[in-house]
This record gives sequence, C-alpha cells and structure tokens, in this order.
Amino acid sequence: MTHSGAGRPRGQEGDSSRASAELRRTLGVGDAVVVGLGSMVGAGIFAALGPSARAAGSGLLLGLAVAAVVAYCNAMSSARLAARYPASGGTYVYGRERLGDFWGYLAGWSFIVGKTASCAAMALTVGAYVWPGQAHAVAVAAVVALTAVNYGGVQKSAWLTRAIVAVVLAVLASVVVGCLGSDASDAARLDVGLSTGAGGVLQAAGLLFFAFAGYARIATLGEEVRDPARTIPRAIPVALGIALVVYAVVAVAVLSVLGSGGLGQTSAPLADAVRAAGVPGLVPVVRVGAAVAALGSLLALILGVSRTTLAMARDRHLPGALAAVHPRYQVPHRAELAVGAVVAVVAATVDVRGAIGFSSFGVLAYYAVANASAWTLSSAPVSRVVPAMGLVGCVTLAFALPGDSVVLGAAVLAVGAAAYGVRRWAGGSQQQ
Repeated sequence: MTHSGAGRPRGQEGDSSRASAELRRTLGVGDAVVVGLGSMVGAGIFAALGPSARAAGSGLLLGLAVAAVVAYCNAMSSARLAARYPASGGTYVYGRERLGDFWGYLAGWSFIVGKTASCAAMALTVGAYVWPGQAHAVAVAAVVALTAVNYGGVQKSAWLTRAIVAVVLAVLASVVVGCLGSDASDAARLDVGLSTGAGGVLQAAGLLFFAFAGYARIATLGEEVRDPARTIPRAIPVALGIALVVYAVVAVAVLSVLGSGGLGQTSAPLADAVRAAGVPGLVPVVRVGAAVAALGSLLALILGVSRTTLAMARDRHLPGALAAVHPRYQVPHRAELAVGAVVAVVAATVDVRGAIGFSSFGVLAYYAVANASAWTLSSAPVSRVVPAMGLVGCVTLAFALPGDSVVLGAAVLAVGAAAYGVRRWAGGSQQQ
C-alpha cells in the first residue's frame, strides 16, 4: 500500500514541467456545489424517476431513501479522501494511493466507460426534447458546444452551470406548485408499500443512485478547487442534501397526481403530471426545463470524465498525450476533445436510452472502491462504519439492477481488468 506522494500522480515528483502541467485552482465552495447540482438534478428527475417507479411501484419513496443513504455514505467517504488527495481523478487517485494501482485503475475504468454512456444518454435527452425528429443531430451539436465551453476553462463551465441550475430549479418549483395545488392531487396516492417486493425497492434504489452520482464531479475537480481540504468536505454534503430535498419534493408532487402506476408508465413524468394536474400551459416549460437540465448534466459529466482521463493518462493507463494541460486555459484540452469526440460518435450512432442501469453499475463499482479506500484511512471502528455501510450498499444495489445491466457492467469490468493485465505483462516482458 503506497501513501507517499499523496495528491500527486506517481512518477512526476521530479518532473520540472510539473508546474506547467497542474490545473488552476479557481473554484470555491459555491462553484463546487453548483457543479455537483448541475449533474445530479439534470440526470435524476428527468431520467430516472419513471424507470424507478416501474421497478418499485408503491415503494418508490423507500427506494429513494435507500439510494440517499448509500449516496450519503459514498459522499462522506469521497469527501474525506478528496481532502487528503486533492488531485484530479477522484476515486481513481484514492484507490491507487490506498489500495494499489489495480483498484485505482478499475475505478477509473468504471467511471470513464459508465459516464461516457451517461453523457450520450443526456445528449440524446436534449435532442428528444428540443427536436424529437432529429434527436441524434441535436445531441451531437450539444456535445460539440459544451466541449467548447469546457475547453475555455473550468470557471466558464461553473458560471454556465450556475445559470442552468437556476433555470431547472425554477421549473421544478413550478411543477411542484402546479401538482400539489391541483384538485387532481390526492395524498392517498402516496401510500408507501412493497407492491413489487424488497427486490423492486432495491432495484429502484440502484436506478435512482444514478441521480445522486453528480457529487463525484466535485471530487474529480480536486485539483481545480481552492483550499480543497476545506472546500470539498463542505461542498459534497451540501450538494447531496439539496438534491435529496429537491428529489423528494418533486417525487411526492408527481406521485400525488399520477400515482406509482401512472408514473411508471410514462416516459415524460413531469410533463404528464402537470397535464394531469390541469395546467397544460406548463408542459412547454417542463420540456425546456428538461432540455436545460440535461445540458447541465452533460456539461458536468464531460468535465468529470475528462479529468479522470487526465489522471489515468498521467499514469500511462491511457495514452500519455491525453495528459496535456493547455498553457492558456489551464484545462486538460486533449482529454476534453477526446471525450467529446467519443461521446459525439456514440450519441450519433447508438440509442442509449437504456444506459441508466449500465451507468449505475459502473458508478456503484467506482464508489465501492472509494469506500474500501476510505476504510483504510483509520483503524478506529467508529470511523469505519460509514465506509463499511457504503461498500455493502454499493455491492447490494449493483447486483439488484436489471439483469442485462449487471451482465453488461460485469463484462465491461472484466475487459478493463484484462486490459490492465495485458499492459502489466507487456511492461514486464519489455523490462526482461
């Protein structure tokens, strides 16, 4: 287990070019919270609510609670680790430093592959709401535009995300008021039960976890946050808490109008909820809000994936050219362009509307490594309770996901592990 060089990629401690390769610390607590919220709110409300209702039935709110508990444990583990290792890469760095190269690599692999699928899904969500007949073309245009924004510097991205979050929260507030203030709202529809059994609740929790995973973006930006030891532990729980309150209020409002059965059958739950509530004039507003929310999520996702790509490229797990930092904008410009290009190709050629389960499996694997890493920070039993709960929760929710998501996710992890083994074998052969 290696603890030296904390917060710095290995093999570069003596590199005279290291100063020029570091990212600029410009983000404060507010900026970091906004980046996390931009990803969480965009992905969650407009993408995961319907599939989760189908899985859990009357247990939807229980599933939300389970997902929130697991997310809280992950957030606390991530915050402790990010304060100690304030470098770009998130759990890739933590796993490498605390558990060894393989586990860090596997976390980074899970994150990049899973979140690349999430990027494409969010881009296609934008296309579906903006111009349904040309969803793929709009998706590609959105990826190109947001990659350009990220290329211009992380501070520009934070300001744009701030505006997006404000718009989305205003739209969600109008949905809540429209639904709860309607004669169609009935508190009896909020009856919490286990109509699909405990397995359905756990599957819904796994799907809803997709909606809470945005706080990872705060940790992956560790090298661009001012005073990370103070900023990151404050920003992560604040962003998570705000997202949980928003999710719970919106879920209650929509359930009160549609019920769990109606919510599970719709692909546009918020739009259908305001229509059923007798305020069809809000439908266009909800459509715009959904598109803007997906844009915010896509912006933050590209930001996070490119930073993990940067960290893995620094350690030569990915091509070293991707580790370059732009001398003017102080961003990993080649990593951002590469991520944007891959996402654009996927969004143009593949239907990834079913990617939520696959993405959740990858992200749960990612946080399993984070919790295992946090476990090693202290030998005190009390300090290990949260990471232990998080680790068990991640594994449980991962294998409670739909079967095809589990099979595909496990196969992707196996491919990544095999690639790591081949690389190590080839490196060992060359040294001999």
